[in-house]
Amino acid sequence: MARIKLTLPAYLPFRTEIPIRISDINYGGHLGNDAVLSIVHETRIQFLQNLGYSELNIEGLGIMMTDAVVVYSSEGFYGDVLTIEAGITDFQAANCDFVFKLTNKTTGKEVARAKTGIVFMNPQTRKISPLPELFRKKCDSAS
Repeated sequence: MARIKLTLPAYLPFRTEIPIRISDINYGGHLGNDAVLSIVHETRIQFLQNLGYSELNIEGLGIMMTDAVVVYSSEGFYGDVLTIEAGITDFQAANCDFVFKLTNKTTGKEVARAKTGIVFMNPQTRKISPLPELFRKKCDSAS
């Protein structure tokens, strides 16, 4: 079976650092796949806050994750500090993708890449809504 490839933009405008916690370690002794999703979720929240938003209020709309991809390059271990770079790509009528690159801060070695697809929704009606144009403009100016 072919491996999934996740191509990232050359430049990702947001950057944060998150240490790998003991609860992020799986029975194999390294960073677990569920923990990677938790780490990119935290990064997405920080990124949105940096733009003046939250997951519950982007120009009056909320977001829901529709899919996720994680591609590993190397192991991460307890105590490693990850530098996570993030950006937003593939803007569509009602959705877009958040993309992430996780790198070991000490070694500079890439640990993983991830993508989470999100869709915009009206919090009152719980129905899909168009992507807010002001959000896209803010994202474009952040790049």
